[in-house]
Amino acid sequence: MNVIGIKFKDGGKIYYFSPEEGAEYAENMEVIVETGRGLEFAFVAFPPREVEDAEVTQPLRPVVRIATEKDREQRKKNLERRSEAIRTAQEKANGYGLAMKIIDCEFTFDGNKVLFFFSAENRVDFRELVRDLAGTFHSRIELRQVGARDEARLLGGIAPCGRECCCAGAMPDFCKVSIKMAKVQGLSLNPGKISGLCGRLMCCLSYENEYYSEAYKKMPKLGGEVATPEGKGTVVSNNMLTYTVRVKIEKDGGLVYKDFPLADIRFRSKGAPAEEESAQDEADELPPEEGAEGQRNAPRRQGERRKNEKPRTEKPRRQERPAQRAEELPPREGGQPQAEGQERRPRRKHKRGHGKKGGNGGNAPAPQPGGAE
Repeated sequence: MNVIGIKFKDGGKIYYFSPEEGAEYAENMEVIVETGRGLEFAFVAFPPREVEDAEVTQPLRPVVRIATEKDREQRKKNLERRSEAIRTAQEKANGYGLAMKIIDCEFTFDGNKVLFFFSAENRVDFRELVRDLAGTFHSRIELRQVGARDEARLLGGIAPCGRECCCAGAMPDFCKVSIKMAKVQGLSLNPGKISGLCGRLMCCLSYENEYYSEAYKKMPKLGGEVATPEGKGTVVSNNMLTYTVRVKIEKDGGLVYKDFPLADIRFRSKGAPAEEESAQDEADELPPEEGAEGQRNAPRRQGERRKNEKPRTEKPRRQERPAQRAEELPPREGGQPQAEGQERRPRRKHKRGHGKKGGNGGNAPAPQPGGAE
């Protein structure tokens, strides 16, 4: 499907539109497009090209025309009205006693609708404010509450790194960030140092998270014990960009801090089982001067290691009980032999009508037909 990429502001999200037939488009060209809010002034993100049908959200709205000089003047007037509209809306909100902060507003291209963005700690009943603003601007009014990250995106500003906030100038969508990303990258977990202007975690934590996640698995654990060419020591810090490890070593009664390449140290990898740890520790303790003698003694050491290991206990199999010899006892009624040690229980005789109403109860003999009592 042939589409054209359109964006409504610098660094904003790119949307697909249907290009006008016969028109030639270039990057950053100003155009007028049809949206759900009516006609909008926009910019070309990329010229027309073919994309898969599954990537397109239907219905695909068209590009109405390339912007003219009259369209540019209309957009300029809307931008000039923006600051005055924000001030007026904030004054009226304060007059109604509403705890809300008007952040930004947008005029549709034709001026028939004004959209205000505000932030508030709680929900706000702004029905009276909407009616007042509609009478002031003679347009349809829409108020939309946004969060802290959207507020920083709309207002913009200079981030702690000295550049413009990523969300305001270089991020079409917000990225998911977590405190674990800062921990993996070795950053300070102080919220004041890893938070942006919005008071949330900085979005740039997700930029190199994939690289740091892979490098973190290869580095030793902070505070763990490692073996270095100069002896055993404790890990102080890791540099995942240069793959070097700073180790604290006790030497001549003092502490020495020294950086070693990752390839020159030996340690237990994260997540290794305990058996591998013990084997690794024993391998680290072997002196490097053994040479061929060490190779000859390797089988003996392995045998001693197996001997010191705790033997594996197997679960005993279930033994079958020996069959008891049944001595032939006098047969019970019915001719079945009885095993020794079993009590003989009287066999209950069931007779017709026994226990029923009108039946012959007990063991009294039934009357004979034609007989006299």
